[in-house]
This record gives sequence, C-alpha cells and structure tokens, in this order.
Amino acid sequence: MSMISRRGFVRGAALATMGALGGMPMRAGAAEFTWKLANNLPVTHPTNVRMQEAVAKILEETAGKVDVRIFPNNQLGGDTDMLSQLRSGGIEMFTLSGNILSTLSKPTSLCGVGYAFPDYKRVWEAVDGDLGRHLRGIIGKLGLHALDKMWDNGFRQITSGTHPINVPEDLKGFKIRVPVSPQWTSLFKALGASPTSINFNEVYSALQTKIVDGQENAIQLIEIAKLYEVQKYVSITNHMWDGWFFLVNGRAWARLPPKLQEIVARHFDAAALRQRDDLVKLNVTAEEKLRKAGLVFNRTEPAKFRAVLSSAGYYKDWKAIYGPEAWALLEKYSGPLA
Repeated sequence: MSMISRRGFVRGAALATMGALGGMPMRAGAAEFTWKLANNLPVTHPTNVRMQEAVAKILEETAGKVDVRIFPNNQLGGDTDMLSQLRSGGIEMFTLSGNILSTLSKPTSLCGVGYAFPDYKRVWEAVDGDLGRHLRGIIGKLGLHALDKMWDNGFRQITSGTHPINVPEDLKGFKIRVPVSPQWTSLFKALGASPTSINFNEVYSALQTKIVDGQENAIQLIEIAKLYEVQKYVSITNHMWDGWFFLVNGRAWARLPPKLQEIVARHFDAAALRQRDDLVKLNVTAEEKLRKAGLVFNRTEPAKFRAVLSSAGYYKDWKAIYGPEAWALLEKYSGPLA
C-alpha cells in the first residue's frame, strides 16, 4: 500500500522499521530463529494488531528463541514480489489470498469462486473443514506450509468513480482494478467488465489518475485505504469472499523444532480467530465512516449476477480447471453451483 502510506500509515512504517510493530525493543542476537512476517496491510489493521499480540506471546513462551518481526504495509514489496521472497526464503512468513497464490497453482483459488458463499457461516465451515484441508495439501506441494486457520479479508464489494453498479449490465466495459489473479480476471470478464490486474500498493494511484474506473475490496479496506477520496459509489455485491492463508517457507518451517512449531502455530491460529471477529465489527463501523465521507451505497441482488456467470460458462470452466473432486468439496459447503 505504498501509494496510500501517507498520513497515519507513516507512523506504522516507522514503528516496524524500529524493529517491532507495537514498540517492542529489538532483541538483536538473542533469538535462535529471527523471522520476517510480511503483509500488505497498514499497521492499524486488526490483522497486524492480532499478529503483534501473537508475536509477543511466541517470544515469551519460547523464552526468546523465536523472534518474529512484522513488516506491514507492503514494506517488502507488492504481493507478487513478497510471494517470490517467501519461496526463496528471503521472507519466512507471509499472509496471502489463495486467489493470488493461484498464479502458482490454480486450485488454491477455490474459495474465491464468484458468489459461492452466501454468509460467514458457510465460509468458516468450508475453510476450517475438508475444503481447507484439501487446499493446505495443495499448498504443501508448492514448498510452503499453511497454518490451519485462514485470516479474514471479508466479502468483497465494488466501488466506482463513475456510476453505481446495480445490475450486471452496469459492468459492461467498466474498467475495474483486480488483484493479479486468474480467478478475479475471469470473474469480471464473465460479467462483461474490463479487468486490469494491479497490485494493491498501486490501487489509490490507479483510481486517482483514472487508469481504472473502480475497484473491488472488503468494506474495511476501502475505508482504511481512504479510497473514498477517489471514488463516489459503493455497491454491495458480496461477489466473492476472500481470506488470507498464513504461509511459511517450507524449509524454514522444517528447521523449527516440533515444540516450537506447535507454539508458533497455536498462537497465530488463535490470533486468526480473534481477527475474524474483529473484521465483522470493523466492516460495520467502516460502512458508517464511508457514508459520512460522502460515498453513496446501493445493494444488489446476487442471483442476477450469478445467472450471468452461469450463462457465460464461468462455473463450467472453473469446474473443469479444478477437477470434479475439488469442485465437489466446494459444493459441499456452497451448495450446487450452476
């Protein structure tokens, strides 16, 4: 998010550069394992707040043996850049959407199928159940280790600087920023839009300079990223749920003794559950703030958009890509998809 790291985000960057998100002093040379944990979120985001709590508990319970340093706000690069660093070992830990991870293996984007989940109850049943286990198995084959609990990024909504998106026809030719992911690109092409893949650290600038007309994200990120400064409308579409896998470099994880692995996984997984609750509350307050900032909201009928996706062959195409076994796991929680 370097393009929006002015004002309040500068403080977060400074804190992290000093060596700890919450002001914890650096322990140079004290730890047996000093790891970098990177993400693309501002220091004030609940994800980083909960991560810092977990880091402090891990440091304490391991008697200083495991010291995880958090680098928020795209300090170590954009998502695709940080993914490369994670795989090479330059970063030990990274939170990433399965939709973006799908640039390495398409099945990891299975949770991102358009209009698959109607609510959080279905989401958590899926990612904490058989579907999540299936996806973590796929990730393991990429040389990465995924912790058990996914972190929430929320149901995604569309913002626009030109007109509200009320029905699928409003997306015809609409220039929309999407993350670097085949799933996102495919979804919006099937809806008739013109998607452009841009890393999140460049979104504000792309909207400001009108390279794109709009973008899509969870409500809380729209507010935190101050996109209300460069957009006029928010259309509640809930077109996709997105969450983050907590990824660890496979070689680094294997070097960590089992007892330390257990401590690290337990605290980060517990933090993920607390973060999920935080996000539900934050989305409510974020919508209130966006309305006060002048954004105009409208709500849509998902069935209309889903019908367009079905007639465009979107579901049929992705079922063929994922395979019948994986698709059956998705439909176990989503219900039948057209």
